[in-house]
Amino acid sequence: MGQSASLSKGYHLYQLQRRCIVCDTVSAHIFTCIGAKSYWRCDTCQATFLDPADRVSIEEEYAYYCLHRNNPDDLKYRHFLSKLTAPLLQRLPRQAKGLDYGCGPGPALAGMLSEAGHRMSLFDLHFFPEQEPLSDLYDFITCTETIEHFHHPAKEFKRLDSLLRPGGWLAVMTCFQTDDTRFASWHYRRDPTHVVFYREKTLCHLAREFGWTCEIPVKDVALMRK
Repeated sequence: MGQSASLSKGYHLYQLQRRCIVCDTVSAHIFTCIGAKSYWRCDTCQATFLDPADRVSIEEEYAYYCLHRNNPDDLKYRHFLSKLTAPLLQRLPRQAKGLDYGCGPGPALAGMLSEAGHRMSLFDLHFFPEQEPLSDLYDFITCTETIEHFHHPAKEFKRLDSLLRPGGWLAVMTCFQTDDTRFASWHYRRDPTHVVFYREKTLCHLAREFGWTCEIPVKDVALMRK
């Protein structure tokens, strides 16, 4: 799309409001257009999301996921995941029952939590699609580098709530969106499979809507308790 066409598209979209795919309120407006892609910003929860019409196909998404190198034995990757596991393990009872939701092809996080004595189940739309784990209840659920891929976040968070026991923990890790001036060049935005970008305020808002508590123990990690 040429610059004039992109500007024309942006001008048209700036006149519209739409339902937020994260908090399900009609309070999203066009935030920016970058090349041929349009991004929306919700005034209620402060999420930013790619226009659904601009997403890559499911086949392209899967091919991109297959390029990831999430080796469970990679010490650097395990250290990265410890940003979430370290504060979560401090809050879990012994031998808790957990679900790694969106675990990817190499479920390193589940392995780390199993090593700590917890009982883990796996679910991933592309790599572990069996539905049986989604009919159980859990003491905790982990979503690491997952929620930014959700095409229907409002629906997904309702599902996660339904899978948690009262008092259970939902632990998420995603790169929080902060600086609007750097959004266009942000590496996280440039990943073609990333379609939703959350601020810390976004996750705190969702927690309030579900009646959860929300802690931010370290940057890019939220621990929410039902």
